[in-house]
Amino acid sequence: MQTTNDAAARRAYWSEQMELGYQMVQQLIAFPVQECGERFASIPEAAAAANVEMLFSTSKIAGELDRVYFLRESLVQDIVDIGRQMNARGWILKIEDGFRSLEMQGTLVRKPNLFDAILKKCIWENDGVIPPIETIFRRAIVLIANIPKIGTHMSGSAVDISVFHRDNGGEVWRGFPYLEMSECTPMRSPFVDEQSRANRLEITSVMQSKGFMHFPFEFWHFNKNDAGAHILTSNPAPARFGPVNWDAHTNTVSAVENPLTPLNPLPIFEKEVAAAMERAKGAH
Repeated sequence: MQTTNDAAARRAYWSEQMELGYQMVQQLIAFPVQECGERFASIPEAAAAANVEMLFSTSKIAGELDRVYFLRESLVQDIVDIGRQMNARGWILKIEDGFRSLEMQGTLVRKPNLFDAILKKCIWENDGVIPPIETIFRRAIVLIANIPKIGTHMSGSAVDISVFHRDNGGEVWRGFPYLEMSECTPMRSPFVDEQSRANRLEITSVMQSKGFMHFPFEFWHFNKNDAGAHILTSNPAPARFGPVNWDAHTNTVSAVENPLTPLNPLPIFEKEVAAAMERAKGAH
């Protein structure tokens, strides 16, 4: 049973981490990017060609939108090498998500179950009272990027992952499955058991051996050669990868023209909050 002190500690930690995440969002917005125009390559095709055992999520990202298991060409070989390392450890790397178009990301932001989970945590953080919309906006933008410049999936430079055991198919447990939205979501959350935290950090060690940095506020997200990775490694040089529009037929990319324009402007966001509040009322 959760004690009052434990609940207070959890709320304080959640608030602290989300504010740190918001500070990183501000850094991402300001960070210089010089888009290099590198093309994309298929992770499943590269893994199959290299005889590396890998898994890929079969769920839709939102609505009827299929997940896209492509990354920048130079990063795909890194992912295959990581998959091979994991196979040697008796693990299988599962790619939960790869590149997201602006349409995919904008739809994901409005996905009811994710939006409802964030709203629920904001109400919990605020002692059961629905907080101002500005607070909800701050929390949501940390967990689901609503601006192209801050979302490394839209740069084709990020993957969301899970890891499984080759022998029995069970997950290498990280305390929660992908996609958890709580005070247990940050990589080093003190509210995750010791073994789960050790598993998270061991997986992170393998990912970072090929330069994929972990986003501190989500235990499943890793990215490389973009603004986020440069910030996490204190590299002041402009990032090579920024948000792009990708033409899958010609395999060409073009930099997003207005990368700071919200995918869902505040009036739409307010409507989503109102809809989530109605769903929350109906759940009681």
